[in-house]
Amino acid sequence: MSVLDNWSQWKDFLGDRLHQAQNTGMNKEVVNDLAYQIGDYLANQVEPKNEQEKILSDLWSVASQEEQHAIANMMVKLVSNDGSR
Repeated sequence: MSVLDNWSQWKDFLGDRLHQAQNTGMNKEVVNDLAYQIGDYLANQVEPKNEQEKILSDLWSVASQEEQHAIANMMVKLVSNDGSR
């Protein structure tokens, strides 16, 4: 099963990647920019695997670039307490 199939596993996966980035000294601005790039890639290249991802995909598709950055920043906040440390 892919991490994309289950919302909790997806958030844990993202949380782990976020913690790795922070532990290597990556600053918040770079993390948020990477989150935007990942969100854009997923929206354009990956079929949503669950209801939550479908909602995010739909929101992303109607959002301006500024709003997409806001969505990416909120995802970073959402997963900041997920994953292992």
